[in-house]
Amino acid sequence: MKQYELTVLVHPDLEMNLAPATDKIKKLVEDNGGEITKEVNEGKKRLAYTINKEDFAVYYYYELNLPAAAPGKISSVLNITDEVLRYLLVTVDDRKVKMEAKRKEREANNSKSDEEE
Repeated sequence: MKQYELTVLVHPDLEMNLAPATDKIKKLVEDNGGEITKEVNEGKKRLAYTINKEDFAVYYYYELNLPAAAPGKISSVLNITDEVLRYLLVTVDDRKVKMEAKRKEREANNSKSDEEE
């Protein structure tokens, strides 16, 4: 399975009750054989340009592991989902994964050396 990043702009009227929209996205990913490794609600932000007469959107960021056929299926469903204004699904660069692993290793080593002192 490959790693992907998914950013979803949810309709701002759903800000008070985001659970149905996020549950729909989670179910979509899981039904296509994927798993969500990280989920971040980045809050309501102003858009750079108007989308469907909306000036704001609620940003959600996901890190996913998906099989090969899943991105196409997820994209086709997100295109017709009313709660979603826009989305961006991209693969994670292998170099980024390696760099993050090295960074975490360094942080772990630094915390061990700090504890020893």
